[in-house]
Amino acid sequence: MKKILLLLTAFFLTVSLFGQAKKPTIMIVPSDVWCTQNGYVMTFDNMGTTQKIPNYKEALQTDPDLLLVISTINNLMADRGFPLKTLESVLKSVEQRTAEDNMTTSKSGSELAESPLDRIKRIAKADIIMQLTWTINTTGPKKSVTFNLQGIDAYTDKQIAGATGTGAPSFSSEVSVLLEEAVLSHLDNFNARLQAHFDDLFANGREVRVNIRVFDNGSDIDLETEYDGYELAEIIDDWMAANTVSGRYNKSDGSSNFIYFEQVRIPLYDAKGKAMDTEGFVREMSRFLRAKCNITSKVMTRGLGEGILVIGEK
Repeated sequence: MKKILLLLTAFFLTVSLFGQAKKPTIMIVPSDVWCTQNGYVMTFDNMGTTQKIPNYKEALQTDPDLLLVISTINNLMADRGFPLKTLESVLKSVEQRTAEDNMTTSKSGSELAESPLDRIKRIAKADIIMQLTWTINTTGPKKSVTFNLQGIDAYTDKQIAGATGTGAPSFSSEVSVLLEEAVLSHLDNFNARLQAHFDDLFANGREVRVNIRVFDNGSDIDLETEYDGYELAEIIDDWMAANTVSGRYNKSDGSSNFIYFEQVRIPLYDAKGKAMDTEGFVREMSRFLRAKCNITSKVMTRGLGEGILVIGEK
């Protein structure tokens, strides 16, 4: 009897711990393909090359099916315990922070541009972006939906889960109903892949890139400048080894004026339990260099996945 009670206690403890496992934060967006096919794009001249970018705001304000489709997927994910950020709410936050709609410029004139999706991801702070594409098929009086669902790591832009399929033909004319029927049989396997990816991040750190640069402002400081007998590049390298998860990072290139680190694994949470992102990680490096070497530096980001530390001035 005592053995059975112990087994039951262990079982319920395992269930409880599993139920408390942290879930990735997700945001659903229509794919670039869907936006282009339906005319929800903005066109601009990028140094002589015409470039199209999704116009999410127009799509949400114009296409009633889009709101229903996003709401349907949101509900299906929420029912399975996955927290979601809504695209509509995030867009409103982007508009309220008008400074982030323009390019960020340093005091010396350095510029940093972001795409609309980069701005959205930075404000949403989602771990995973779910890109959704769907088309309606008509066969006589019946309709069906063909969908493509992609789970994208918001920091690396790598696809970490995917699901495609076509629902059974139905007399229903509501896109949200057709989509729910088509997606349901694929969703649990899709979510399992999302969770496995997030579990890997939790155990091994989030993958980001760190770019160290030097302002060309006439200063004598570069990455070969020595402090207490060590070059600045060595000091930075030692800091990276001490502050990445299990010392995992790759110094892919470097010179006296720049170092580029790839596959940098940063903790998901800092020592205080606060969520860590690329900007926070690089800002900690900036504070360290100021304290140890009295170096002034500027912290910038490119999207969520790349942190830039420019040495020499703010």
